[in-house]
Amino acid sequence: MEKNGTGQLRVGMLTPSSNTCLEPVTAAMLVEAGAPAAMYASRVPVTRIALDSQATAQFQVEPMVAAARLLADAQVDVIVWNGTAGSWLGADHDRALVEAIEKATGIRATTSTLALLDACRAFGVTRLGLAVPYTTDVTERIVARYAEQGVDCVRTASLGLTENTDFATAPARRVRRLIEQAGAGDVHAVAVVCTNVYGAPHVVGVENELGMPVFDSVAATLWQALRIGGTSGVITGWGQLLATGTLRMRFQDALENLLSATGADRTTLRIDLSERGMHVDLTAGEAVGPGVRSIRRDGSLDQRQLNTVQWLERHRRPLVQPHFRVDPTPPDALVAVYGVNAQMLAPIERGGELVGWLSVHSLSEREWGEADQNALTEATRRVHEALDGS
Repeated sequence: MEKNGTGQLRVGMLTPSSNTCLEPVTAAMLVEAGAPAAMYASRVPVTRIALDSQATAQFQVEPMVAAARLLADAQVDVIVWNGTAGSWLGADHDRALVEAIEKATGIRATTSTLALLDACRAFGVTRLGLAVPYTTDVTERIVARYAEQGVDCVRTASLGLTENTDFATAPARRVRRLIEQAGAGDVHAVAVVCTNVYGAPHVVGVENELGMPVFDSVAATLWQALRIGGTSGVITGWGQLLATGTLRMRFQDALENLLSATGADRTTLRIDLSERGMHVDLTAGEAVGPGVRSIRRDGSLDQRQLNTVQWLERHRRPLVQPHFRVDPTPPDALVAVYGVNAQMLAPIERGGELVGWLSVHSLSEREWGEADQNALTEATRRVHEALDGS
């Protein structure tokens, strides 16, 4: 960050030529938040969204790399393809684009589609509602591509449009209704997949209405750019992703590393951060092994009253349980419903208060060795580091 010496992160954005939404919306987010970043755009020819060869040819790597080189002349710190073509062309298309841009410019890069997929990872979203301006065939292709990445688009709502200029002129009421339709039913979050739809102004209202995150593509792209550029990425007033996504991603990284280091079946973090919309009765993050049932959205227990949590409150040190044949016993549901037979818990203390804890679960009884306990200590350190940087 700040390698250009201005005190601001310079974000270079590859913009579809017919897009009239992403630049003013991104600028509004940066200005209203007083974020230490500035945006610079370079355009590439894109006018029509369809699946025929002429339409998909708009997203070839070479023109984008040429535009990225122009942004490099401005000494930007991050380059992002602010378009969602990877959502129907596939994430590997965007990964190849990122690799080509980074090789040509030496500057870190990302894309809107990769940002949306990372948003799903940060919030543990595997059931997604899809709000798009596109035609049915493009929408169906997006559903298939996201399924390849472990995200099931279980509900879709679309406007049936093809011309990119038409996307930005969709009436606000129609866009709001589109997002609401995508969020009706059993979904974890809604994604507005298009950077030329004015979805961002509706995010906070729909999140409050539906009680779930809404990932607008323009907001997600900015979030990702700030995150990989080394800023905290905290922008308030535009939804949960910009306000808490970077912190959640840091939690998620720590949990995935802990899962790998211990060979456990599940790791979770529960934490009370009311100002960030987090509380211990629902996990703030979770990593699970193959075939292991998620506990992320089960808020049925009063966590603070559990025997094991009361033990943490009293002792303020890790609880290591190779089995559950001695006190403190875990809740019956942990064993009977989720099949846990051994665990480690580590307290998260802030200002002398027990604000949360890390959990490491095993579906079979097991001894937790020194390496396992060291990994738990390291994960605890990383959670504190994330909190200190937020």
